[in-house]
Amino acid sequence: MIGLLMVGWSASAAAQARPAPAAAQASAYRINPGDELEILVWGDERLQRSVLVLPDGTFAFPLVGQVTAIGRLPSEIERQITVGLQPQYKGPVPQVTVSVKKASGYQFSVIGKVRGPGTFTPGRYVNALEALAIAGGPSEFANTNGARIIRKAGDRLFVVPVRIGDALRGDTARINQTDLPRIESGDTLVIP
Repeated sequence: MIGLLMVGWSASAAAQARPAPAAAQASAYRINPGDELEILVWGDERLQRSVLVLPDGTFAFPLVGQVTAIGRLPSEIERQITVGLQPQYKGPVPQVTVSVKKASGYQFSVIGKVRGPGTFTPGRYVNALEALAIAGGPSEFANTNGARIIRKAGDRLFVVPVRIGDALRGDTARINQTDLPRIESGDTLVIP
């Protein structure tokens, strides 16, 4: 009886120690160049279309003009289109819905001593360790302690250090979010 009680307690404690599901922790998707958006203006079929976000982060929409989409949430684009359409309607603007049809704009590269270097479009946000796994993992002589992310911000480049080596050795006690940062669109993970 005591053995069963202990097992039940251990399972309960383990369930409480588990992290929340990934869906609950995921941050909202922000639009990237190359994404395909579907825009619906309810009740007006002429304004229902799919658009591709251009490399400069914009797209054209009838009666609104150029819409800046890069780095924005779909709900923010909905508001911008609604405001742009307001002069065309005597009453309230019909409901505008923007959804991401294809999230192909979120891309990153992994280069250096990895088994499968290349450019990847995972369809979800990943951190540096996950990006390395997508690239097939480190090759035999990789220096994972020297891993870096090269990040573009406009015309500037930033180098972000990562602690992949500790995670690969199983030394996860001291690793936190800043040690394994999220890969942003356009990043390059370098494994020397």
